Amino acid sequence: MNRMSIAEEILQSFKKGGTLVKIIYINLAVYILYNLLFVFFYLSNAAHLFNLSAYLAVPAYLPSLFLRPWTLVTYMFFHEGFLHILFNLLWLYWFGVIFLQFMSQRLLLGVYIMGGLAGAFLYILFYNTFPVFSSALPASYALGASAGVLGVVMAISTYTPNLSLNLLFIGPIRLKYIALFTVVLDIISIAGSNSGGHIAHLGGALMGFLFARGFKKGYNLVKPITFLANAFSNVNIFSRKPKMRVNYKRPLTDMEYNQIRNEKQKEIDRILDKISKSGYDSLSAEEKKTLFNMKSNL
Repeated sequence: MNRMSIAEEILQSFKKGGTLVKIIYINLAVYILYNLLFVFFYLSNAAHLFNLSAYLAVPAYLPSLFLRPWTLVTYMFFHEGFLHILFNLLWLYWFGVIFLQFMSQRLLLGVYIMGGLAGAFLYILFYNTFPVFSSALPASYALGASAGVLGVVMAISTYTPNLSLNLLFIGPIRLKYIALFTVVLDIISIAGSNSGGHIAHLGGALMGFLFARGFKKGYNLVKPITFLANAFSNVNIFSRKPKMRVNYKRPLTDMEYNQIRNEKQKEIDRILDKISKSGYDSLSAEEKKTLFNMKSNL
């Protein structure tokens, strides 16, 4: 039996893992590569020449942003410090697992990316609007997954607000209170040493909140990201396209479609209400299947 190398095992794990695993792996890979390069420059006595963060972190200064627009995306996968990435990925994993109990992999990716973009937008807006940031503006950069993570946290906390988590030394506490505490803490921390980071957190949280509220009403605010994800996942230039088979079926009328959608939504609301009162384990096999099918069709 052939034994895989560590690199092959990691690559295999990445390929087989879902969206949550892939996001975590990408963040870890960028962190490790960045710090390995920094060590190399340090040992070469050239640490002062190492400026890779300027090409990965998102700048608040608009002329710098126009030169490096890709940083709007790269910053949300980039960390310099160990504790920074540790806490971000722990939060992402904990709430990502809960998120995937109710929604799809594609939606998780969409909320993470859109939350990160919203965080960058609010950070840039504040730093270019409020006079208190004017002196720091030219040299200010934001980095880290926090905005995307807060988007996921707020999305699932808004979607299932009464679901409880057992916290160490505290006991069971509902998601809505965890999210509220996090938002309030970020607001009062704006005047501290990491103003830009806390502002970005609020942008991500706002996006997560708006997504969940809209999603309950049938709107998908992260649809552009899920559309792109579907498009990329279906592209394979090395395989032959299968022959297309067409089945003709009478399209539903608007009245029929809305009736079916309303009936499904009522059933989902009933199941979510049952989870919030009695927990996920109280669901019957049929109810769990209904939730699973809802995730698969998103």
